[in-house]
Amino acid sequence: MVSAMKNTEEKPEIRMTARGLSVFYGTKQALFDLDLNIHTNKVTALIGPSGCGKSTFIRCLNRMNDVVDECRVTGSVSLDGHNIYDKGVDVILLRQKIGMVFQKPNPFPKSIYENVAYGPRIHRLAKNRDELDALVEKCLNRVGLWDEVKDRLDAPGTSLSGGQQQRLCIARAIATRPEVVLMDEPCSALDPIATARIEDLIRELERKFTIVIITHSMQQAERMSDYTAFFHLGRIVESGPTAQIFEDPRHEQTRDYVSGKFG
Repeated sequence: MVSAMKNTEEKPEIRMTARGLSVFYGTKQALFDLDLNIHTNKVTALIGPSGCGKSTFIRCLNRMNDVVDECRVTGSVSLDGHNIYDKGVDVILLRQKIGMVFQKPNPFPKSIYENVAYGPRIHRLAKNRDELDALVEKCLNRVGLWDEVKDRLDAPGTSLSGGQQQRLCIARAIATRPEVVLMDEPCSALDPIATARIEDLIRELERKFTIVIITHSMQQAERMSDYTAFFHLGRIVESGPTAQIFEDPRHEQTRDYVSGKFG
């Protein structure tokens, strides 16, 4: 059960696993019998054409598909060896442990401070206001925002630029001390400068967090991920170390996709 999951000093090599994972929306099957390992403190990139199942898969990793009508999931997804789809799992606690950053920045309609403090306050991760202040500062520092916003923490999160909003959303996601951070195309709505900052940030964050990222940019996947999984028509065609996927893929379909022949 998720409530029993604890961080240990010696982290396992594999943080999450999907085994025989299939997803159905009513009578339509979206994912077909997927197997994938998510490695601890590494960046795993999910690549593939639009509509191939990447977002459906990533939403399975913290049970966001639970809120979709007529969605049915079979198979298993495990975090540290515990199936997150077991009946006794506390989904709220699960989503504390597996954070999410979406394609478009979506700060809460609250202050910069409250965007970061909200999760820790709900989950009672700070004993008092001083601890909460320190946690907010730490998270904003970690995403490189503190120096830019420390004098206007009461300003709305929506008052920030697009790149700053996305970094704020990442700060919000890591504030609950997750083990895994999911990112669904976090740079697609950003300009090149903001994208570069987010990429640098992700590389910094992987020292502390396990990261899964969806990207349509082959260059981005190649330069910033450790492992890559290529999705096509609801199946994983190939997965493995990023260098192998891009330099010596086993499947012709993978080779054609990463070389730009289709997509």
